[in-house]
Amino acid sequence: MSDAVRVGAAAIVAAICAVVIRKQTPELALALGVCAAALVVLSVSGTLSSIVAFFRKLAETGGLSTAVLEPVVKAAGIAIVTHLAAAFCRDAQEGALASAVELTGTVLALAAALPLMSAVLELLTGLL
Repeated sequence: MSDAVRVGAAAIVAAICAVVIRKQTPELALALGVCAAALVVLSVSGTLSSIVAFFRKLAETGGLSTAVLEPVVKAAGIAIVTHLAAAFCRDAQEGALASAVELTGTVLALAAALPLMSAVLELLTGLL
């Protein structure tokens, strides 16, 4: 909970600073937002190791190959990066670019999930 409070407080402070700066130099406000977002994401990157450890334990316990869970993690990562990039594009008043980023993220997430979908298809054909 304390991490969420720290992240929230930092984000609010950065947002207020960006609003104040945006009147004079919108480019600097966008750069401030990007830097603040990077710091917020980096602040929780340590938690990522415990999530990866859980997925490994889940794979071992369930007798699953890491190749089965890897596409899920990749797709989640792609979704996070795409969401952040599209939000920054919208902040820069580039709605079309934000839509293109979201479309690209969707395509890349589907491509990352192909190994998993192939494994499901093989399983289904084996059952039939």
